[in-house]
This record gives sequence, C-alpha cells and structure tokens, in this order.
Amino acid sequence: MSKQTKFKMGSENVFADLGFPNPEEHLLKAQLVHKISTVMKERKLTQVEAARIIGVKQPDISNLVRGQFRVVSVEKLMHYLVALGHDVEIVVKPHRDSEQPAQLTVA
Repeated sequence: MSKQTKFKMGSENVFADLGFPNPEEHLLKAQLVHKISTVMKERKLTQVEAARIIGVKQPDISNLVRGQFRVVSVEKLMHYLVALGHDVEIVVKPHRDSEQPAQLTVA
C-alpha cells in the first residue's frame, strides 16, 4: 500500500510560511547575511579576519553565518557590507504586480 504525500505550496518567504514575526524583515536580513557570507568566501576571509575588518568579534560573525541574526539590525548588516568594501544602494520603485504584495529584496 503506497502512501500519498500531501504538500502545500509555500510563499516566496519561508519565514512567513513558518509564522515568524516580521517575516519580510527577517528575509531581508537573511539575504544581507548571505551576501556577507558570499563576500567572505570570495575574498577568502576567515571569520577572524572578517570580524576585524567589520569591527566586531569573531563569535558575532559565527552567529551571523549560522543564522543567528535576529538581534542584528538591517542597518548594521548594511554597514558590515560597506566595511567589506561594497556599496549598498537602496532603490524605491512602484510595485507593478497588484496580485502580489510589495516586497523587500537584496539584489
């Protein structure tokens, strides 16, 4: 006897699907942290080196890359990227899809 697996299609925001408070902000933070992690890999930076450049302690970087960034503000994460040599540009534009909610994204 085979069992049929039931599933429900989620949204584009896993944090909303899981019922997190402020899911849009959490997704934005996750995207920024992913960008920080990518920059570290591209530059072959250790957590210690990245922490020194950013001006934090190594355990703070460890927490970030392990997904523990709830207490870190979006603004602070953007400053981390600037410290790592990246421009951060905020673009506000009209939302074009009336069927979907407007969103925050990192490009």
